[in-house]
Amino acid sequence: MSGTASYRDRIYIIKDIILILVQYGELNQTALVSFCGLNLKKHKSILEELESNGLIQSEERHLGKRIITMYKPTAKGIEFCKTILDPYETLFPRKKNDSGKKEI
Repeated sequence: MSGTASYRDRIYIIKDIILILVQYGELNQTALVSFCGLNLKKHKSILEELESNGLIQSEERHLGKRIITMYKPTAKGIEFCKTILDPYETLFPRKKNDSGKKEI
């Protein structure tokens, strides 16, 4: 990026979350946020909304004294991505950045 803040529509953030989870199967919260280029404080509400709508699921795992939150896609989330989000992106493609790549 060239010094200016990049804005990504909420719908593309949702699609990126589901696609990353499909690609990796399941991820811990830190990895998911990092791979999607999100800020946990800013975007935690999106993860909670996706979970409450049944598009992703989370599971807390105890690892010693730590509690790790793992996320994975649901069948409903994958179907939502295929039937709603993919056609949306076909109609309204993401803006390309200066290097010609789609912004993530």
